[in-house]
Amino acid sequence: MTRIATRVPDPVVRRLTATLYGYAFLSDLVLLYPLYVVFFADTGLSAGQISSLFVIWSAAGVVFEVPSGAWADVVSRRLLLCLAPLVTAAGYALWVLVPSYPAFALGFLLWGAGGALVSGALEALVWTELDRLGAAGRYPRVLGRARTAGVLGVVLSGVLAGPVLAVGGYPAVGAASVLACLLATAVAARFPEHRSPAAEREPALDDDGELGWWDTLRAGVSQVRTRPPVRAAVLLVAVVAADWGALDEFAPLLALDTGVGAQVVPLLLLLLWAGVTVGGLLAPTAERMGGRGYAGLLAVVAVGLAGGALLGHPVGFVLLAVAFGAAQLATVLADARLQARITGGSRATVTSLAGMATDVLIIVTYAAYGVLATAAGNAVAFAVTAGPYLVVALALLRRHRRSAAVPTGAARRPT
Repeated sequence: MTRIATRVPDPVVRRLTATLYGYAFLSDLVLLYPLYVVFFADTGLSAGQISSLFVIWSAAGVVFEVPSGAWADVVSRRLLLCLAPLVTAAGYALWVLVPSYPAFALGFLLWGAGGALVSGALEALVWTELDRLGAAGRYPRVLGRARTAGVLGVVLSGVLAGPVLAVGGYPAVGAASVLACLLATAVAARFPEHRSPAAEREPALDDDGELGWWDTLRAGVSQVRTRPPVRAAVLLVAVVAADWGALDEFAPLLALDTGVGAQVVPLLLLLLWAGVTVGGLLAPTAERMGGRGYAGLLAVVAVGLAGGALLGHPVGFVLLAVAFGAAQLATVLADARLQARITGGSRATVTSLAGMATDVLIIVTYAAYGVLATAAGNAVAFAVTAGPYLVVALALLRRHRRSAAVPTGAARRPT
């Protein structure tokens, strides 16, 4: 249950948030991000081999996501946040030291494992610490700003990658990426962690009075399966995060279809990331958004994605930027709604279940997009893939109207 405090110790909250923002920034300050596909191609990999690497990456996230979430509910979440960048850094180092398909595949497995260690553990730690301080209401704005810090890391990576590549080649780019991961680990060690097992205890405990890994996993799955509000929040996170997360990978192809040269593509992508940045920063003003307002936000995402893509002109990326910003905001709010509904000691496990569902939907979206783009082009694939946002928006509106139609204070008739 969320605590209510009369006064929040602001210096403690500031330390938590500063650590979180630094961790998010450094975790995404990876100079390999804008270059790894080109690196793979320069190494001699075919388009089919590169596509198979993306499948391996996504599959690794699905496989590792939930077990690592349950682990985060049993051991120190701060420890996992320290380990995650080290695991990912090992993958990056492997790429540049032994550039080959097996090394790339193993690197993606390590990257997927590192991402899984963060997913669930980070959200659970931040929520738990804010809740302990009576500041759980700040979670949406804190998470939104953390996502923005990550976006800024990605943008800076794009700015620095070219010059570093020109000076030192791929080894220098890889070394800079590993260094950023090491710095992220150092920052993660500053995360506060005050967990009270007694306050998060579930029925099944081990000999020390703590939940074991298996029981924690079962408790998290049971909470999603038996509690409709939690299940609905998990599904909402998955649907909202998956679509635009997958479409982001195909945005360069859509940009080329507008007729611009390759040198203009990064500028159009920068416009999208600017939209994502604004969307994350708007979380504090939208955290009290009701069901009808949230449905409208999803409608903006659907219309912006479809309209911007079908326009077939670089100007359409302005609409796409609005859609990406609205999608980022919707994702942050959906995650906040999920955290508010989770109870007990399986917070990271439930959050990881939402992450696994997101990864599965991303894989489905990749496959659907490939079929649609092959048959009708990137613009049509973008527009059709945006459809789930409109479907969810209509479903939320319908549920809101149905709830409004039910009288809440009507007295029973005497019998």
